[in-house]
Amino acid sequence: MSSLVHHAVPRLPGSARSNWIAFALTCLFLIACARAAWAQGFDATGIRQPAGLDAGWLIHAGDDPAYARPDFDDSRWMPFDAHTDIKTIFKTSHPDVIWYRMHVKVSPDEAGLALREHNIARAFEVYVNGERLIAVGEIAPFVPYTFDAYLVDPIPRRMLASGSLVIAARVHISTAEWGTQGPGYSAGNLAIGQQDTFYHYDWLAVIGHKSLDWLYHLITLCVGLVALVLFAAQRRNTEYLWIAALGLLHLAELPEQVVAAFTNIPLHWEILTQLFHIFTPFLVTGLYFSFVHQRIGWRWRMFPVFAGIMNALVGLQGILFTLSAPVQLVLNLPLVILLSVVIPIVLAVHWRRGNGEAGILLIPVILLSFYIYAEMGFATLFQFPASRDFALRALNRIDQFPAGPFAISANTVSGILSTVTLAVIILLRSSTMVRRQAMLEGELAAAQQVQQVLLPEEIAIVPGFTMESVYQPAQQVGGDFFQILPTGDGGLLVVVGDVAGKGLPAAMLVSVLVGAIRGVAVYTRDPAELLANLNERLIGRTQGSFSTAVAACIDADGRVTIANAGHLSPYLDGREVELAGALPLGVMSGVAYETRQFCLAPGSRLTFYSDGVVEARNQRGELFGFERAQELSTQPAAAIVEAAQKFGQEDDITVVTIARDAEAASAA
Repeated sequence: MSSLVHHAVPRLPGSARSNWIAFALTCLFLIACARAAWAQGFDATGIRQPAGLDAGWLIHAGDDPAYARPDFDDSRWMPFDAHTDIKTIFKTSHPDVIWYRMHVKVSPDEAGLALREHNIARAFEVYVNGERLIAVGEIAPFVPYTFDAYLVDPIPRRMLASGSLVIAARVHISTAEWGTQGPGYSAGNLAIGQQDTFYHYDWLAVIGHKSLDWLYHLITLCVGLVALVLFAAQRRNTEYLWIAALGLLHLAELPEQVVAAFTNIPLHWEILTQLFHIFTPFLVTGLYFSFVHQRIGWRWRMFPVFAGIMNALVGLQGILFTLSAPVQLVLNLPLVILLSVVIPIVLAVHWRRGNGEAGILLIPVILLSFYIYAEMGFATLFQFPASRDFALRALNRIDQFPAGPFAISANTVSGILSTVTLAVIILLRSSTMVRRQAMLEGELAAAQQVQQVLLPEEIAIVPGFTMESVYQPAQQVGGDFFQILPTGDGGLLVVVGDVAGKGLPAAMLVSVLVGAIRGVAVYTRDPAELLANLNERLIGRTQGSFSTAVAACIDADGRVTIANAGHLSPYLDGREVELAGALPLGVMSGVAYETRQFCLAPGSRLTFYSDGVVEARNQRGELFGFERAQELSTQPAAAIVEAAQKFGQEDDITVVTIARDAEAASAA
């Protein structure tokens, strides 16, 4: 076989062989010149502006501490241009550690030179003349860190004295990083220049690239705190609770983003922040649906949760694992459908139905939808080589549009606009509430004036009786009422009652009752008949409320006829008057009330309470109670009210006392 092959290969004539030898020598010479050029590295003498260390690198796979020494022979290492992808060199093998070396020429009298690093890898070390200058994470064992921060470290003056520097970078490239585009060292990762200039540029870069994101988080946090305060006062408005939850989520994400912009931190903090994204779709969906009062079944609630999990997985790619672009698009589809299809349709439908707040919220949602469509479209075009450059420029435009020192992302702008619209809605609601509050205060003032007219401030003088009354509402207007009406024959008609509830609705029902009492008292003085008439007048007017009342007719000779409709029994000289129980007024039609008669002897006192006396509660939660009320029942009305108020008033308090004058009774 060897002889056949040997003969099968044609031999070159002597002149041709000489030409091939000359060509090979020329190639060897060019390769040697190229290596010499690469060995010369980078010239930083007289540098005025920071310069990226992009060309002039030599690389080698493997890990040996000797690679950092300035006298190490790297002539056999492979040249590397940082503008190219290292995967073109390591096509099949993916080593964990790669060393990069560069020879840099500097001026010995140069002062203030520094290296600036950004985004090399999740674990690396940079050496200058064998001394470690910059380090992030740990290479062996591998402990990954974030790499978004700009790190600036000065080059010691003693290293510059020789006029030559050897910069060596020891870079760990994880399996996940090998799956990304351009792993390891790339153009722009390392630069040399004046330290002060780097600080100036880096601050501008951080502010330009991060300020809008931080502003977005801060605005959302502030609006969330305001919403939390509003929810504490308005528990029915659950949308405030959703806004507050979204603000707390932004608060949880903000520290990692701020700290990682200035210094690289362990990667698990970034992973935790990415996991927070699981909750984002659920909170956003709950927020928008609560504004339009759209209920979500428990099955549909699982869809935002599923979308959040898929979104978090995409966020973790490149950190823990690698996903291809088509897989990323598929995993993002649930979130895309939710944010750019479902929510816009729901808001648009409710806006057409007359919900103005849905129309306001629809503006940033549409902007976000356009951003999502553009992002997906350009990401798809990026997969085709013919349109890759165009797609990359377009993606950079919508994600980092330059505006002076700022890089504006359409995603961040839509987020800020969403938060601003929430703030606008809160302001509009607050303005509406202020107007309603003003109207309510006007109505309460009018009701208070009406109540002052209806409830007697001065009691008519009836010979033979001493009467006291104190009415202390818990609010501007109350639900207690009383009437003391002379009967014309030297007697009295006393009615004391309490409407269930407080505030304006109770006050309006009081006005109905007082008017009815005065109307019925014209033709009857029988307490049972009076209560029955009041009960019928309230049927159908209370909207589920009711009123208690006790009515007593006291003749000039001290005979008392009394009937009760669910009210507290009065006290006669410190003893409770036993009365038959009955339903309150306004509960059921056709109720018959029983009467009882007894005598109010000369010098005796009859005391009527509302339940605000016995239900007064102190700071320990103790009630004023019936025992204290009975003990004080012989005291003047003002003293009883004062004691209940000091104990802890929670409801309207009314005390009416009727005492029969002993001297007047004996004279009669």
